[in-house]
Amino acid sequence: MDQKKIDRINELARKAKVQELTPEEVEERAQLRNEYIASYKRNLVAALESVRVVDDKGNKSPLKKKDIQ
Repeated sequence: MDQKKIDRINELARKAKVQELTPEEVEERAQLRNEYIASYKRNLVAALESVRVVDDKGNKSPLKKKDIQ
């Protein structure tokens, strides 16, 4: 996500504290927030996929995914 979109999210957040947002602004804010969360999740997954666990013998292995129930 580029900095312009993050700045717009922050601008709408500041405006919402002072006055009520228009329905269009509420929709825009929701869309931008969802895009930000998706971007954050992608970056987090990419970072976790690059992590390697080293055992006592020096063997490196990737993290294993846990099933969440």
